[in-house]
Amino acid sequence: MRKNVLRELIKAGKPSLGTHFACPWPTIIEIIGHSGVFDYVEFQAEYAPYDLFTLENMGRAIDTFEHLSGMIKIEQEPRTYIAAKALNSGFQNVLFADIRTVEDAREAVRAARAETPGVGGRRGVAAGRDVGVVLEGGSPAFVQATQDTVVAIMIEKKEAVENLESILDVPGIDMVNFGPSDYSMSIGVPGQRNHPAVLEAEKYVIETALRKGVIPRVETGGPDEMKRYIDMGVRHFCNGGDVWTLFRWCKESGGAMRRVLESL
Repeated sequence: MRKNVLRELIKAGKPSLGTHFACPWPTIIEIIGHSGVFDYVEFQAEYAPYDLFTLENMGRAIDTFEHLSGMIKIEQEPRTYIAAKALNSGFQNVLFADIRTVEDAREAVRAARAETPGVGGRRGVAAGRDVGVVLEGGSPAFVQATQDTVVAIMIEKKEAVENLESILDVPGIDMVNFGPSDYSMSIGVPGQRNHPAVLEAEKYVIETALRKGVIPRVETGGPDEMKRYIDMGVRHFCNGGDVWTLFRWCKESGGAMRRVLESL
């Protein structure tokens, strides 16, 4: 079984840095990998079109780089099915969106773990890429690999913040990420990511996670925004991505070129 870079960093107490991508072209992963900067890539499947063949080809691209692991962000339904297919394809970590209750959190953990005594998961042997198709299916190494899967959850709904203490008590939740956009909408101030109530909820999520021994992860726009979170105790970040990079280039560089032409 392939080493899970993100899990190894967590075990060693070291920080981690990931980046997002939404374009389903696997070469995007290779470009990120060749930079040598990131510990993992997160495919934002919640936002992007893809099929099961795409997931396998993404898994192959991730396998090209020993320093890289993969994460997939999936929506509420069908969370168990997509998680299984992604893990079988070679993604090693899962970010579950739309968590609201303790039962949601438990289902997220079950989706990632093997169905074997003492583990309580729902993953079976699926002869996927992760086990070499026919080489390690159902082996002790497979069971351990499911234990090494980093289970991350989004806390982005009013109900989730209200249930936070109980949600973070669910065994197997490794990482939590606050979602200001969805949260602002769920409390009736859509789009106001810097609203005092949103910032207060974010602080509460980070502080509660640290107190309970769950890793808080933060998504920022870049290095200038990281210090505030580092001062709060955050050591795990997932920044930027292909969509944001393309938009910024179009807006800034493209805009500058347009102004040159308009000056003629």
